[in-house]
Amino acid sequence: MITLPQKWIITLVIMGLAISASALDLQSPNGTITLSFDVKDIEAERGVPLYNVTLEGQPLLIDSRLGFDLADNKSLTSGMLIGAVRRSSKNTSWQPVYGEQTLYQNHYNEMTVSLQQIRDPFHLLEITFRCYNTSVAFATTITATQRNTSVRIEKERTEFAFLGDHTAWVTRSAQGQYKAVPISDMGRDVERPLPLRVHDTLYVAIAEAGLVDYARMKLRLSPERPLTVVSQLSSDVEATLPLTTPWRVIMIAQSPGELLENNGILLTLNQPCAIEDTEWIKPGKVIREVTLTTQGGKTCVDFAKAHNLQYVEFDAGWYGLEYDNASDATTITLDPKRSKGPLDLHEVIRYAKTQGIGILLYVNQRALTKQLDDILPLFEKWGVAGVKYGFVNVGSQEATTWLHQAIRKAAQHHLMVDVHDEYRPTGYSRTYPNFMTQEGIAGDETSPSNETTLTILFTRMLAGAGDNTICYYDSRVAKNASHAYQLAKAVCLYSPWQFLYWYDRPAGSPGTEGAGGERAGIGNEPELAFFDAVPTVWDETKVIHGQIGQYAVIARRSGQDWFIGCMNSGQERTLDIPLDFLQPEKSYTAHIYSDDPTIPTKTHVRIDQKDVTSMTILQAAMTAQGGQAIHLVPKQ
Repeated sequence: MITLPQKWIITLVIMGLAISASALDLQSPNGTITLSFDVKDIEAERGVPLYNVTLEGQPLLIDSRLGFDLADNKSLTSGMLIGAVRRSSKNTSWQPVYGEQTLYQNHYNEMTVSLQQIRDPFHLLEITFRCYNTSVAFATTITATQRNTSVRIEKERTEFAFLGDHTAWVTRSAQGQYKAVPISDMGRDVERPLPLRVHDTLYVAIAEAGLVDYARMKLRLSPERPLTVVSQLSSDVEATLPLTTPWRVIMIAQSPGELLENNGILLTLNQPCAIEDTEWIKPGKVIREVTLTTQGGKTCVDFAKAHNLQYVEFDAGWYGLEYDNASDATTITLDPKRSKGPLDLHEVIRYAKTQGIGILLYVNQRALTKQLDDILPLFEKWGVAGVKYGFVNVGSQEATTWLHQAIRKAAQHHLMVDVHDEYRPTGYSRTYPNFMTQEGIAGDETSPSNETTLTILFTRMLAGAGDNTICYYDSRVAKNASHAYQLAKAVCLYSPWQFLYWYDRPAGSPGTEGAGGERAGIGNEPELAFFDAVPTVWDETKVIHGQIGQYAVIARRSGQDWFIGCMNSGQERTLDIPLDFLQPEKSYTAHIYSDDPTIPTKTHVRIDQKDVTSMTILQAAMTAQGGQAIHLVPKQ
C-alpha cells in the first residue's frame, strides 16, 4: 500500500472515503474462487491497482494490472488510493425469451471498490467485481467530477497474468482459422473469447460481455510482462462521464464442455429485456432463396411449410448490386448478375403469410448506413419478419454504437435481426431479443474441416449464437465430412435462426444461375425428418463429451423430446452416451441417424429405432470425419 501525505488523508476524510490497509478479498458463493484486489507500489510506480484470482487456494491469475491510458499523456494506471468498499450478494434466476436453456442462474458475490487518483488528472473510479461459482467478472466506471466531465481512452490496460505458458486457441479475425499456441506465441489482435488449457482438468476463457457503446476488446501478449494477456481496444473511446466499461470475464471450468454449458454468464451480465411485448419475436429454421424470383420464393415457402421451417430469406441482389452505393433498398430492383427475375416480392410475402411463413430480407451495410431509418418502417409495412444486416462494420466505438442502435431501431418496427459478418456477440440479445443471431463464425460456406468446426464449437460458440449456414447436399459436405455429421450440427451449433440447406434448392426452383457456389437440389432422403423435427432453441443443454478440435456429444431438450448431436474429427471413435438425463422410469424411442456407406441413397444415412430409458447407454460409432444425430421421443 502507498503512504500518503497528511494533506491527502485529510482531503479523503472530507470526501468520505475510507483508507484501506490491506488487500480486499471476494469469494464465489461456493467458496472455490477467490478474487483479491489491492493497490501496490511496483518499482517506480505507486498505487497500482492489481487483482489476482485463486481456485481452491491455488493461484490461477497472479497480480494483474487494471487501468487506462488517456489522451494528453495522462493515465489511470497508478497513483490510486482505495476508498469506500461496498459488498452485496445476489441469488436469483431469469428467464430468456429464448435460449440454450429456459432458466439462467444469477448467483454471485459482489464487491465495488472506489478509487481516488491522488495526482493529475485526479479521477474517481469504481471497479465492480463479481465472483460466480463458474467465473469472475469486473467492470470499471470512471465517474464525473467538477474537474473531469469527459474522457478519451487511448488504451485499456486490463491484464490477465498467468503462471504457466498455457495453450491458447487463437484466431485474429472472427471468421479466421484457429491455432493452438502457447501464450508466449499468441501475438496480438486475438479474438475473444480466448480459451486456455491450464491443465487437463482446468480450462479458462477470457471473454467480454455487455459491449454496447464502447470499443471492442481484442487481446494481445503483453510487451512488458511474460505470460500475460492484455486487453487491446479496437479504437479510442470517447465519452461524457460517467463511463462504464463492458464486463471483462474469466470463465473457469474443468473441461471445454463445461465452459460451453456455462456460457450463459455473458447473457446474464447484460441488462434485462427492454422489449415489453416479445410475442412477435420467433426463433425458427430458415431456407435461403437465391434465385430471386417469384417462382423460387413460392417454392421455398412451400418447402418450408412441408418441412417445418419458419422462414425464407431473400439474399443479396433483390434491390440491386449490394456493393453499389446507388442501389436502393426501398425498391425491388434485381441485380442482373444474380437474377433475371421476375420477382414480385410483395406477392411472395403475401403468399408466405397465408402459409404461416415469415420472409427475411438481406441488406448490405452500404444501404443500411444511408437508408436505415427509411427501410425499417417500410419493411414493417411490407410485412417483412426480419432483416439480415450484411457486412457490418465492427470494432470501433462508432461502429459498435451504430450497430446496437440499429438493433434497437429494428425492435421499434417489430423486425428481428441477423448480423453478418465479423460481429461476435457479447450478450446483447438478452436486452434486445429481436437480435436473433449473428455470424462471426467460419460457417459452412467457408468449407471448414471437421477439426475447424469442432474448434469453433468450443471457442467461438462460448460467445453465444452463431449463424453457421449448414449445408447438406452441396458437394463440399462429401469432401469434408458426412451427412450424419451435418445433421448433428443443427443440435451442436446453437442459433435461434438456424439456416439449413444453405447452397441447396427445393425441387421446382428455377435453374442454377445465381450468386456463386454450386446449387444442389434438395432430395427426399428419409433422414430429412431430423431437420424437420429439430428446434432451434432449447429448454436444457448438456455437453456429454467434448475436446477442442476433436469430438463433441451434446444433448439438448425441447419440451419432452431430447436431441443429441455427435461430431467427430481426426480418427475413428466410439463414444458412450449415457441417457441418465432422461426422466426415470419413462420409456423413449431413439431415432438414430448414422453414417452407413451401404445405404442406397446419395447421403448414405442409416436410420434405426431403439427403445431406451434413463438406464440405457448408447454407443456412437463414428468414422474419422463422421457423426451421428439422435432424436429421443417419449413413448405414450
